[in-house]
Amino acid sequence: MNESTYDKQPGIVELRQYTLHSHKRDVLIDLFDRELVETQEEVGMTVIGQFRDLDNPDRFVWLRGFEDMEARHAGLTAFYDGSVWQRHASTANATMIDSDNVLLLRPAWPGAQLPMNPARRAGHGATAIPSGFVDVTIYYLKEPASEQLLRFCRECVSGVFDRGGVCAQGWYITEPSENDFCRLPVRTDGDVLISIALFPDMASYDAFGRSSLWVQEVAPRMAWWPMRFIEKYRLVPTARSAIHA
Repeated sequence: MNESTYDKQPGIVELRQYTLHSHKRDVLIDLFDRELVETQEEVGMTVIGQFRDLDNPDRFVWLRGFEDMEARHAGLTAFYDGSVWQRHASTANATMIDSDNVLLLRPAWPGAQLPMNPARRAGHGATAIPSGFVDVTIYYLKEPASEQLLRFCRECVSGVFDRGGVCAQGWYITEPSENDFCRLPVRTDGDVLISIALFPDMASYDAFGRSSLWVQEVAPRMAWWPMRFIEKYRLVPTARSAIHA
């Protein structure tokens, strides 16, 4: 991915997972891609990427970014009080069972953001699903991510991803600031470390899984740090996601 033309990488990120009513995911995605991308960015937010979960047909996952917490509050206020959301809120909300599974994050170290460029987003009316396969791993930690853990991810795990064919990656940890936009809850059930790895396609992801890279170089050492549990998600971009291969 060539992202050199875009340097406004968000300092605050929301990882949003929605549980939807059966057979309603495409309804929400069609609405989202058509009406809710540029209109959020017009008030200062960044729609980083939106995805279908391959393992759950009723889950929609997306990433939204902000310059900082002050910009987050201003952008959310402008959007959710604005006319665009007022027109489409009832349609969007009717697709959802739960929209509160939200993690508030920040880059794990300077430059750890998932590189993205809105210019790579397909135009209005696009329906073709772009290439790319996204692996999201959420490590639920027993304590805030230590500098030693982050150094291991930065110096070892990132290199393993690069050698394994990953074409872009991002690393995030819990943003400790209090959520000051109470209309949209965020989770407060502990600290996380999140890796997001973009593979060219599912075949390359499968090849990485069959290789010995992770088992030999990462898994044994990752076990050194206290974790409660790990979640993994296999995602594919929607037609208008700015994150794709």
